[in-house]
Amino acid sequence: MIESISAITLATHDMGRAVRFYTMLGFEVTYGGETESFTSLRGGACYVNLTAQPAEKTWSWWGRVIFWVTDVDAIHACAVAAGERPLTEPRDAPWGERFFHITDPDGHELSFARPLQRAD
Repeated sequence: MIESISAITLATHDMGRAVRFYTMLGFEVTYGGETESFTSLRGGACYVNLTAQPAEKTWSWWGRVIFWVTDVDAIHACAVAAGERPLTEPRDAPWGERFFHITDPDGHELSFARPLQRAD
C-alpha cells in the first residue's frame, strides 16, 4: 500500500534561481545547492528535488504538486514580499481546503494548502 509521496523531482534551466525560489518559500537545502546539477530540498516530511537541464530541453504543463502547510496566508505573503506573483490569492475551496497556486521560475505549478476546520 502506498503511504505518501516522499519526493518530486522537477527540471530547471537555472539551478541558482530555482534554489532561491524554493528556499524563499521555506524549503531547506539538504543536498546540492545553487551551483550543483542536482539539489534536494526538504519541506516538512517531503522533498523537492531539482535537476539541471540544458536550455534546449523543454517541457509543457505537467500538472500541479500540492503541499499541505501550516499557514497558507503566511507563505503567500512571503512570496509576494519576495516579488513573486502567485497565480491566485489564498482562498477557501468548497472541497475543504484553503489554498493558493504559484508557478516556479521553470513553469512548474505549485499549490500550498491546508484543510479547513470543520464547524460540526
